[in-house]
Amino acid sequence: MQITVKVRYGTSSSKFESFGNNRYLVYLLSQMNESDSDIELITLISRNMGVPPNRIKIVKGQGSTDKIIELG
Repeated sequence: MQITVKVRYGTSSSKFESFGNNRYLVYLLSQMNESDSDIELITLISRNMGVPPNRIKIVKGQGSTDKIIELG
């Protein structure tokens, strides 16, 4: 299954919001260019979607705020 994620970086708290039709808005503490921002994103998606982190892959949108994520 693929989901579309809009990421807001550098926020004061981590949040995960659903907008239906496999679209989500994710707020991350880390900044966009930090190496751990993808790890934080995958961890947050894993926690909220119930999918193990090793089965989540960023398909499109590296270095962008709009991402397509594949859940295996």
